[in-house]
Amino acid sequence: MSIAATDTKRRALGKGLDSLLGARVPTPAAPAVEQEGGKPREIPLEQIDRNPFQTRTQIGEEQLAELAESIKANGVVQPVLVRPLANGRFQLIAGERRWRASQLADKKTIPAILRQVSDEQAMEITIVENLQRADLNPMEQARAFERLSREFHMTQEQMAQRTGKDRATVANFLRLLKLPSGVQGRVESGELSFGHARALLAFEHAEEMEKVAQRAIHLSLSVRQLESYVQGLLHPERKEKKEPKPELPIDPNVKEAQDRLQRALGLRVTIEDSNGRGRVIIEYARLEDFDTLMEQIAGK
Repeated sequence: MSIAATDTKRRALGKGLDSLLGARVPTPAAPAVEQEGGKPREIPLEQIDRNPFQTRTQIGEEQLAELAESIKANGVVQPVLVRPLANGRFQLIAGERRWRASQLADKKTIPAILRQVSDEQAMEITIVENLQRADLNPMEQARAFERLSREFHMTQEQMAQRTGKDRATVANFLRLLKLPSGVQGRVESGELSFGHARALLAFEHAEEMEKVAQRAIHLSLSVRQLESYVQGLLHPERKEKKEPKPELPIDPNVKEAQDRLQRALGLRVTIEDSNGRGRVIIEYARLEDFDTLMEQIAGK
């Protein structure tokens, strides 16, 4: 791949942050701002203050230690993003893990790019930068989306455009905030996955979610097993009294389409296909799920 192609790809991946940063506006007098621009400069770690707008709640100590070892050997590959403060210090906007790992690695300075942004811009950049990362847990992502909605009045479509995700994914993450706090904690700790959490949302009452979540953890249920268990509780009349028939093998193409629809809609989807003819069955447990489905398919 050519250098030009690599640069183009990098710009495409970072479009969410670029759209927030906008044009660079230099501020006179302050020495730090005079060097503002795309070229990074070395800034003493002790002169950088932590980002007060940080939404990340968990940073694995083991991963942080691994990053520190890498920085000891190779330095900081990607500069952090900071903004100059009136007192001559700097405030971190993006790159908290690199900043903390550099401290663990006993580094004195860190490469940083300077930006002049307002409090509101700094907060928005931080949230979007976090959402573009792949290692945020589902609850951190859900709270970050909620914060963009609450504090910046963004629609789900706008949030999807800023973070490079599709609107259905944004909607599914926001639904996680309807889980009781105990279940949210289980998702945050990794005991329950994103798929488990979505299956639990079929219940209306927090007590039911808590009880079934505990059972899923105790029995180490897979997402599919939990979905079947939940449907059995919600629709006991559908249970077969006789021995269930073995499932017929599903065409791989049909199964892939079925899984893609389930991920996109956040609902259970079944495709019945026979020589190119068939039907798509979408199951929902509450009117709210139906309303969300209508919005996704037909628009507002």
